[in-house]
Amino acid sequence: MKSPVYFAGLRAHSDQESTTVKLQQLFDRAGFSDAVALNDRTALKLHFGERGNDGFISPVYVRQVVDKVKACGALPFLTDTNTLYTGSRSNAVDHITTAILHGFDYAVTGAPVIIADGLSGRNVRKVRIDKKHFRTVTIAGDIALADSMIVLTHFKGHIVSGFGGAIKNLAMGCAPPSGKCAQHNARPSPVAENCIGCGRCIKVCPKSAISIRKKHIMIDHDLCIGCFACLHACTSHAIDIDWETEIPDFMERMVEYAFGAVKTKRGKVGYMNFLVRITPDCDCFPFSDAPIVPDIGILASQDPVAIDSASYDLVNQQQGFTDSLLAAHHQKGGDKFRGVHPQTDGQRQLEYAEEIGLGTRNYTLNTL
Repeated sequence: MKSPVYFAGLRAHSDQESTTVKLQQLFDRAGFSDAVALNDRTALKLHFGERGNDGFISPVYVRQVVDKVKACGALPFLTDTNTLYTGSRSNAVDHITTAILHGFDYAVTGAPVIIADGLSGRNVRKVRIDKKHFRTVTIAGDIALADSMIVLTHFKGHIVSGFGGAIKNLAMGCAPPSGKCAQHNARPSPVAENCIGCGRCIKVCPKSAISIRKKHIMIDHDLCIGCFACLHACTSHAIDIDWETEIPDFMERMVEYAFGAVKTKRGKVGYMNFLVRITPDCDCFPFSDAPIVPDIGILASQDPVAIDSASYDLVNQQQGFTDSLLAAHHQKGGDKFRGVHPQTDGQRQLEYAEEIGLGTRNYTLNTL
């Protein structure tokens, strides 16, 4: 069986073809009104963007989905979870403040912001899944308690998972810090010959697991939580991961968490992927790099695997930008995400998600 995925391009010739109108049409065509019932407490799962980042989904777009959820007679709220690393979203106070600074306030979106795992990430629920890596997963309490959910995802690249789509938004995004830590099984290791002793990694480590001895870094794996903040911060390539053995496991753990996030919501979840400003890295960075391909459009589906598969294919059908982080596969049909992060094959996300029954990679693309 193929899962339907609905697509709206960004071309417009009248007010009836605006992006805001298309978002409302996608909501209807994808059958989201069947997933959202009267008086449902409906979570709109977002990424509000790290402070300094501007690649996140526009609050104006989010408002269209809020209004459609309200028209179903439900009670929408915007939500995300606290981060594992330090930054502007590591606790609910800073997180809500950042969301408002980025335009996600009630006056714009028409819905309140609720950080689903509470003030410091301790509002959680256990969900039993009985999979390869986890028997139970830890999901943010207010996402677990929500009656229905619309997952709104900025589709982009990611240094560890290859790409960040609906699956990753469910997995990392619906987990509290303890759940994120459980997924991050990989641990970085120093590459001594590349270290210049700058100390950038020490500043970003949330657990003080890094020290400098004789002008080279040392990483205490007993303290390390695998958040990869040091990997992102290092400019001299002095920190690395065992990509061949640890990263496929990481992706499988991530997919199992995605499964747990929606296990109790069968038929009650809708997904929208925004293929706009497709950056090489995630919105957790306090900056946004230039996009790697042109803007494409917006997709909607009730199958997270199908919508991510369609998004992946649409990105790869584009001609890549040469003046971006994209170093290879610029041609149409080339794997753009391997062109940015050659050590990571994001297809493993999709393969394993299909294996465990989260959805199917087979889809039909229906254009509005």
